Amino acid sequence: MLSPQVVIIGAGAAGLMCAMSAAARGRSVLLLDHANKAGKKILMSGGGRCNFTNLYCEPGNFLSNNLHFCKSALARFTQWDFIALVAKHGVPYHEKKLGQLFCDHKSSDILGLLLDECEQIGVDLRLDTSVNTIERSEKGYRLNTSLGPVSCESLVIATGGLSIPTLGATGFGYQIARQFGHTLLPTRAGLVPFTLTDPQLKTLCTELSGTSVEDCRVSCNGQSFVENILFTHRGLSGPAILQISSYWQPGDTVSIDLLPHIDLPEWLQEQQRERPNSELKTLLGELFTKKMAGLLAEHWFASKPMKQYTPAELKAVAERLADWQLVPAGTEGYRTAEVTLGGIDTNEVSSKTMESLKSPGLYFVGEVLDVTGHLGGFNFQWAWASGYAAAQYV
Repeated sequence: MLSPQVVIIGAGAAGLMCAMSAAARGRSVLLLDHANKAGKKILMSGGGRCNFTNLYCEPGNFLSNNLHFCKSALARFTQWDFIALVAKHGVPYHEKKLGQLFCDHKSSDILGLLLDECEQIGVDLRLDTSVNTIERSEKGYRLNTSLGPVSCESLVIATGGLSIPTLGATGFGYQIARQFGHTLLPTRAGLVPFTLTDPQLKTLCTELSGTSVEDCRVSCNGQSFVENILFTHRGLSGPAILQISSYWQPGDTVSIDLLPHIDLPEWLQEQQRERPNSELKTLLGELFTKKMAGLLAEHWFASKPMKQYTPAELKAVAERLADWQLVPAGTEGYRTAEVTLGGIDTNEVSSKTMESLKSPGLYFVGEVLDVTGHLGGFNFQWAWASGYAAAQYV
């Protein structure tokens, strides 16, 4: 029988960080994953370049029913600590936007450094390994696995949420939490594109599929994000849409300011004075793509020479561009969601150690908990921080 001191289930970001940090303390660590490759989500993140942390990471960038829960872990393993690890391994990186740090080359650079650390310090990584049952034992926990029986003093669940099932996401972590008496808060897809079914909106989005608009302000339920939006054949995506999706509930209205950096009433009046014979769609073509300007004029306005617009009509144009209101039909769901909102109630887990308050020796780290970050490296920083926190006590 395998009898390591620590068993970690899930070889993603949080599990790998926990494994290498626990082994660095001299603990014997067995890291298990049912997939054939470790860190699959790391590899696909950031368009293949892994947005591994954010320079401006702070607790306010996270959603949870317990807003204070993430503070301790984030304070003890900061973005600067992970950046130092990246520098130690000589991985080149750059700031892309708003503090988001990406690899210069490939996401595999980040996965590689984690696997190298684990190997150098003696972590026993076993892939293609299923865990069939888990039960309490006198000295900790006993697992029935495809490797045979395994016993350990400390058991860490780092299996992630439900997002992107094609990468192997399952509800295993939630199942284990329930087994040991934990409360689960409702889960739903987060950081996910919107779908639209309104015929006119769907037509507009389909015709503009692939078109991106920079630095729009997208708002819902008192939250706003200024970032790019992307039209798709299903609806709307892009960083600003993904961000606001975490605050959206079915039936809610989303407001989009397509040109927040421009004083539209003043700009339109100026164009009317200086270019009275130019058509509105021609002028909008200087702010958007010509195709988008033409379609907006077709769907929203009666395009005509600027000199023909009344003050009231120009005001209506400005308001429509600055406050495009729509009600999404839904989201694309876990299939494309980057994270899972909700999860294990953090009121039943120690914010200092990540240990279960229901079952001693059982720890939860990463996305399986009810802690979700904004887009742009925050979820990776939570994975690193929570994994590191648990590793100091397992």
